[in-house]
Amino acid sequence: MSHLALPLLAAVPATASWSINVALIMLTTNAFALVVARYGIQVKGVGPSLPIELPGLFAGFGVPELLAVTSFGHILGAGLILGLAQAGLL
Repeated sequence: MSHLALPLLAAVPATASWSINVALIMLTTNAFALVVARYGIQVKGVGPSLPIELPGLFAGFGVPELLAVTSFGHILGAGLILGLAQAGLL
């Protein structure tokens, strides 16, 4: 290992351990992503449909939409959690 890699190994970012605040942030960002997707996805239900019926706000969502929306929500949530942990607010 070179002497240049040692400072990189010592630079560990502040990460938050699981708590109810982390869970609430992840739930909120996923709900936000679902609401945005309701109005943002123009062509719904192209792929396979879900085996359950969703409430009227999310009617027409299929498996591809649900996977895309929850992936987007988790990316938003992870970024928000890491940003708040780095700022010391979480």
